[in-house]
Amino acid sequence: MLPSKARRKVAPANGDADNSADKQDLLLLSSAVCNGEDLGPFVRKAFASGKPETLLHNLRHFARSKESEIEEVCKAHYQDFILAVDDLRSLLSDVDSLKSALSDSNSKLQSVARPLLTSLDSYLEAQTGSNNVNLALSLIFSCIKLLELCSRCNFHLSGGNFYMALKCVDSIETDFLDKTPSSTLKRMLEKKIPEIRSHIERKVSKEFGDWLVEIRVTCRNLGQLAIGQASAARQREEDLRIKQRQAEEQSRLSLRDCVYALQEEEEDDGLTGVIGDDGNSNGGGSGLLGFDLTPLYRAYHIHQTLGLEDRFKQYYFENRKLQLTSDFQVSSMTPFLESHQTFFAQIAGFFIVEDQILRTGGRLISRMEVENLWETAVSKMCSVLEDQFSRMQTANHLLLIKDYVSLLGVTLRRYGYPVDSLLDVLSKHRDKYHELLLSDCRRQIAEALSADKFEQMLMKKEYEYSMNVLSFQLQTSDIVPAFPYVAPFSSTVPDCCRIVRSFIEDSVSFMSYGGQLEFFDVIKKYLDRLLSEVLDEALLKLINTSVHGVSQAMQVAANMAVLERACDFFFRHSAQLSGIPLRMAERGRQRFPLNNARDAAEEMLSGLLKQKVDGFMMLIENVNWMADEPTQGGNEYVNEVMIYLETLVSTAQQILPTPVLKRVLQEVLSHISEMVVGALLGDSVKRFNVNAIMGIDVDIRLLESFADNQASLFSEGDANQLKTALAEARQLVNLLLSNHPENFLNPVIRERSYNMLDHRKVMTISEKLRDPSDRLFGTFGSRGARQNPKKKSLDALIKKLRDVS
Repeated sequence: MLPSKARRKVAPANGDADNSADKQDLLLLSSAVCNGEDLGPFVRKAFASGKPETLLHNLRHFARSKESEIEEVCKAHYQDFILAVDDLRSLLSDVDSLKSALSDSNSKLQSVARPLLTSLDSYLEAQTGSNNVNLALSLIFSCIKLLELCSRCNFHLSGGNFYMALKCVDSIETDFLDKTPSSTLKRMLEKKIPEIRSHIERKVSKEFGDWLVEIRVTCRNLGQLAIGQASAARQREEDLRIKQRQAEEQSRLSLRDCVYALQEEEEDDGLTGVIGDDGNSNGGGSGLLGFDLTPLYRAYHIHQTLGLEDRFKQYYFENRKLQLTSDFQVSSMTPFLESHQTFFAQIAGFFIVEDQILRTGGRLISRMEVENLWETAVSKMCSVLEDQFSRMQTANHLLLIKDYVSLLGVTLRRYGYPVDSLLDVLSKHRDKYHELLLSDCRRQIAEALSADKFEQMLMKKEYEYSMNVLSFQLQTSDIVPAFPYVAPFSSTVPDCCRIVRSFIEDSVSFMSYGGQLEFFDVIKKYLDRLLSEVLDEALLKLINTSVHGVSQAMQVAANMAVLERACDFFFRHSAQLSGIPLRMAERGRQRFPLNNARDAAEEMLSGLLKQKVDGFMMLIENVNWMADEPTQGGNEYVNEVMIYLETLVSTAQQILPTPVLKRVLQEVLSHISEMVVGALLGDSVKRFNVNAIMGIDVDIRLLESFADNQASLFSEGDANQLKTALAEARQLVNLLLSNHPENFLNPVIRERSYNMLDHRKVMTISEKLRDPSDRLFGTFGSRGARQNPKKKSLDALIKKLRDVS
C-alpha cells in the first residue's frame, strides 16, 4: 500500500510542470469530467490539433489520480463493507425462503390469472373491433350524407334549380370535402365541384343571353302597350272635355239636363282616375304589362352566389347599353313616318324595363346609370327629331310624329323620366308645322273654290243639314226646316268650313300636350292668318277671276254673309278646344277677317247690278227735255228700272241676308241718282224745262216709293236709308222746282235741304233750265212783260255761283 501512495504522490511531480499549456488542458479536462460535462469539444480539439495522444495521456493521468482516491475511500470504509457483506449473508436464507414463497405465489397467480388474461385479450380484441365498426359506421353515415347531397345536387341540376345546387355544392365543400375518408371520392369531388360551378355559370349566362334577345321584342311590345294606354287615357280626357262643352252648350236648357251631364262627367273622371292609379302603381310590373324579369334576377342571384356580382353588373350594363345604341339606329330604307312608332316604342319599353329593374333589382343597376342612359337617349331622340322634322314637307306627317312623341313623353313622365327636351323640340317646330298646314289648307281651299258651281246647296236629308249647317252653327233659326231644303249658300261654304275646322283641330292637336298650357293666342294667330291671308285671298281671287254674272255675284255675296257667321263659330270652336272660356276669349276679338272678300263680293254684285241698270238708264236719252206737259206715269227708263229692281229684290231676298241686300240696293239707287244727275249734267242734254224736271220728279218719287215698299223686308230706318241714296237727285229736282232757288246760297237752308249738291253741278244744270217763255220768237211777244220771279231768283243764283267758281 505504501508504494502505491508514493506512486500517486510522485505522479504529478513527474508531469511536465514546465508546460503550462498542457497543465491548463489537464485542469480543464479534469474539471469537465468531475462536473459531468460533455468531453466532445476536448476530443474535437485534440483531433483538430493532431495531438490525440496528449488527450489520452491526460485521461490516463486523471484516471490514475482518481484510483488513488478510490483506494483511500475503500480503506476508509473497509469495515463497513465487511459488515454489510455479513448482513447480506445473513439475509440470504430469508431471501431464499422469500424467493420460494414468491415462486409459489407466482404459480398460483399464473394459474388463476391465465383465464382472466385470456378473457381480457378477447375483450380488448372485441373492443378494438367494436371501435373499428363504429368508426366504419360513422364514416359510412358521412359518406351516405355526402352521397345524398351529391344526389340532391344532381337533382337540382337536372331540374334547373341552380341556386339550390350551388348551396349543395357549398355544403359539400365546407362540411364534407376535408372529412371524406375515401381519397377517390375526395379527388372526384375536388374535380367535379369547379366543373359544376362552371356548368351552372354557363347555363345561367345562356339563359341571360336568351333573355337579352327576348327582352328587345318585349320592350317594343311593352312600349306600344304603354303608349297605347296613354293614348286611351288621352282619348278619355278628350271625351270628357267634349261632354263638358256639351254641358256648357246645354246650360240654357233645364236644370235637370245640366245636372245629368255633370254626373256623367264625374263617373268618367272616376274611371279615368282608377286607370291612372293602376298605371302608376303597376306600370313597371310584369303582371300588368307582361314582361318577365325572372331569368335576369335568377342570373344575378346565381352570380351573387358565385361571388361574381360586380362582373355580372358590368356585363349587364354594357349589354343593355349596346342594345339601346342599336335601338337608336334609324333605317334609311324605311320612311320615318312608317318606323317612328316602332322607334319610340322600343325606347319607351327599354326605359320602362329599366325603371322596374331599378326599383326591384336589388342594386343590379344604379339610378345614376339609368339617368345617364336616359340623357343619352333624349339627346339621340332630339337629334333624330330635328333631322326628320327638317326634311318633312307634309303637316299631317309632322302632326302624327308629334302626337306619338307627346304620348311617349306622357308615358315616360309617369316613370319619373324628364321629357322637357323632347317637348322643346316639338315647340321649336311649331311655326314650320303651321306654315305647312297653311299651305295644305291653301291648296284645299283653292280646290274647293274651283269646284264651286255658284248654285244654292240642296239638302235632301236631315243628316245632310246637320253635317253642313248645324255642325258649323250656320243656321239662322233653331227650327229644323222641311226637306228637301235649299240653303242660301253654295257647297263651297261647308267645304271651306270643314277645311278651317280641320285646321283648328290640327293646330290644337299640335299645341296640346306639348308643354305649353295656354296656347289659345297661338291658335288664334294662325287662325287669323288662315282666314285673312289664305281664305280671304282665295275668295278675292275667285271674285276677280270667276264671277261673271249677277247670279254668281249674288251667290258669292250670300256665301260671304254665311261665312261671317262661320267665322264666329271658328272663333268659339278654337276657344273651346283650347280650354278658354268664351267670355275671356271675346276680349281679344278682332274685326271680320274676310272683310276684304266680303267688300269685294258686294262691290262686284253692285257693279254688275249697276251695269244692268246702266242698260235701262240708257233710255233716259228718250226723255223729252222740252216737254209741253209733265209726264204722269214716269219716264220709260224708270219703269224698266222699277221692274228690274222689283225682280231683283224678290230673287235676292231668298239668298242674300237683309243687311247685304240693303247695302246693295243702296248702292244701286245711289248709282241711279248719279245717272239722273249725270244725264242733266251731260252734254247730250243742252237744255230742259220745268215740265221735264217735273217728269224726273215723278221718276224719283217712283224710286222713293220702291224704297218705302221695302219697309216690310227691312226696318223702317233701313227703308229711310234706301231713300237717302236718292238724295242727290231728289235735292236737285227740289232745287230746280223751287220758287226760290236762290235759297241754295243760304248756308242754313243749304245744309238742311241741299247738302248733297255740288255748287258747280248746280250752276251747270241751272244754266240749262229754260223758262217756257224762252221759246223761239217768245221774246218778241213778251218784250214788255214782267220777268218771272223764279227766273230772276235762278239767274241770281247762277250769277253768284259763277262768281264763287
